[in-house]
Amino acid sequence: MFKNLEQLTKKIKKQKNKNPNISYTASLFKKGKNFCIKKFMEEARELAASSKYFNKKNIVHEASDLLYHFLVLLEFKKISIALIMKELKRRQKISGIQEKKSRKKNVR
Repeated sequence: MFKNLEQLTKKIKKQKNKNPNISYTASLFKKGKNFCIKKFMEEARELAASSKYFNKKNIVHEASDLLYHFLVLLEFKKISIALIMKELKRRQKISGIQEKKSRKKNVR
């Protein structure tokens, strides 16, 4: 599964500099980070609505859209999916409650 995310990330990197009239990914990068943030938030709302009202097939479709736009945002910030997976692995060793408390201390 992680391999598929890496492959999609590589494809995003490859597509981002292509002709934006041909590549959806390139068109996102041309429109800029703020547009992509808005698009990500739109996809998150659509997934939430699907989870409430629609069938499994629709939820899978919306979740796929959200994941794709998430990876685009990571590429804007030059953050690898491997780094995200490493953080998730670290969090498996502690409780979610402990993790949340530690973040609050680090933010202040």
